[in-house]
Amino acid sequence: MNLRRELEEREERLLSPHAAKSARSRGRRRPEPECSLRPAFQHDRDRILYCKAFRRLKHKTQVFLAPTGDHYRTRLTHTLEVAQIARTMARALGLNEDLTEAVALGHDLGHTPFGHAGESELNKLLPQGFRHHEQSLRVVDVLEKEGRGLNLTYEVRMGILHHSKGRGRFLPGPGDDPELTLEAQLVRAADVMAYVAHDCDDAARGGVISREQLPAEVVEVLGNRLSRQIDTMVRDLIACTLEAGGGVITMSPRVERAMGRLRDFLYENVYENMEVHADFIRASKVIRDIFERLMADDVLYQDLMGEPPEREKRLRAVADYVAGMSDRYALDLYNAVFLPKPWARM
Repeated sequence: MNLRRELEEREERLLSPHAAKSARSRGRRRPEPECSLRPAFQHDRDRILYCKAFRRLKHKTQVFLAPTGDHYRTRLTHTLEVAQIARTMARALGLNEDLTEAVALGHDLGHTPFGHAGESELNKLLPQGFRHHEQSLRVVDVLEKEGRGLNLTYEVRMGILHHSKGRGRFLPGPGDDPELTLEAQLVRAADVMAYVAHDCDDAARGGVISREQLPAEVVEVLGNRLSRQIDTMVRDLIACTLEAGGGVITMSPRVERAMGRLRDFLYENVYENMEVHADFIRASKVIRDIFERLMADDVLYQDLMGEPPEREKRLRAVADYVAGMSDRYALDLYNAVFLPKPWARM
């Protein structure tokens, strides 16, 4: 019995003609025997789920630094919400759910401790800069499995690499990313949908904003509660994409504009709020001090990472090590290296 072939044939029969098909993947970086149970994209999804970098996301900041409240999002819960939203849309559009979920689960594997504060600091420290979407690809290509990487398919790797959109337009324009699958484009949209809704929810929970502050346009179009906001965005994308024939991911200008307005509101009132931002200034110092100490201290480097290489390779190795830290590991290491220890001898 070869269940994989049966599942591949099912994809050909049932999925949209615009969907990516597992049997037509452009393949892996290194040839390997195919699994007899799982199509390629499902196999990739499972590899990401079981990798160490995925587990570390549970202790990495989403918005609020090392939150003690049980209900604040972390980078892991953000990732799971993105995967849920993206998979819901993929199913409605007849796209490949396994590919969609694989990209969603892997999209933030390269995020640093302390969220974008850590990313910004590493970007200053590395001559070639640092971008978390490139680091996410490096994690799955190089760093996982003791340097062998996960050997994922081309479609998943490109979806991970191109998931980030900054503050620009998150839906593709004419000619943008021509090789990016519709499934990967869905993840880009789902990423924005998830964080504008759940970051707003967390900020209200933390007292940083009140829901009464939300712009009138946002409330009128999306509502002021997480469930309605996500439902409105998801339904709009599905309806508009189907109306356009299913071959391009699109939304109504009204809903897309309201999403952008909510994102701008969050930048102005949450991400750049000094009460929140002050912690990230301190977190940036933690990243910088650890990085510089690992670059200068051969003994510490050897204790943590092995024999120090020459400078260029050392820069890359230290960046990989620091980027892979969870928030709590970074804080524990900082305390161990930089803070005095109480004298304990009796």
